[in-house]
Amino acid sequence: MKRALTIAGSDSGGGAGIQADLKTFGALGVFGTSAITAVTAQNTVGVTRIQEIDPEVVAAQIDAVAEDIGVDAAKTGMLATHAIIEAVADAVRRHRIPNLVVDPVMVAKSGARLLRDDAVAALKTRLLPLAEIITPNLSEAEALATHRISDAETMREAARRIHALGPRHVVIKGGHADSPNVVDLYYDGKDFQELKAERVQTRATHGTGCTFAAAITAYLAHGLPPLDAVARAKEFLTAALRAAPSIGRGTGPLNHFHAFRQG
Repeated sequence: MKRALTIAGSDSGGGAGIQADLKTFGALGVFGTSAITAVTAQNTVGVTRIQEIDPEVVAAQIDAVAEDIGVDAAKTGMLATHAIIEAVADAVRRHRIPNLVVDPVMVAKSGARLLRDDAVAALKTRLLPLAEIITPNLSEAEALATHRISDAETMREAARRIHALGPRHVVIKGGHADSPNVVDLYYDGKDFQELKAERVQTRATHGTGCTFAAAITAYLAHGLPPLDAVARAKEFLTAALRAAPSIGRGTGPLNHFHAFRQG
């Protein structure tokens, strides 16, 4: 059985972070393992408390998984601090972890900051050169590229700038754009591909970025080429949005197990 590791924060509401990643891994037939970087107290309404984990403990979790269970693909989500990013990058290099998907989580949908300002430089210089794929949304892409995105051409220029930081493939997500379709831009250093899907009208969008990156990770673990993994992950995400349950008073979670019969 293929194995996927998520290195991310815990979401007590179960819609994003480690919980969304493990649900996605399970739904797509890979064995999921985890290294928790932070514990958050949150629900569909917002984040009320964040407790970061000691970087040495984060590294120890990765060591424990890599040395026994093994890793066919991995993803990062909320990393919070410069020190945690350093610890994660060192562990990825030490264990030669393949197929790393970096979801550069900076701000929660509720507006809570999930990455300190001084950690952005470490993300760029230490982690991105190790990434197979990076999956920023529009605001994250602007922050990483230091380049404003206002149309298709500026989006392409941002992808070029991010690719120059080291990741082998860049996927800029278009979910935050105001358009009837969601258009994600894929760039491999040579060619651009636009991946389109009809926008699902729902307030249940909590954990979309985590789920998308986790699905890419699962498909990479299965051996799919990067572009195919991204395309399949987009299909999985769209289906999970369409089948989202009505949970909570705010921005609700997806249905990661939409393909299974509901009891």
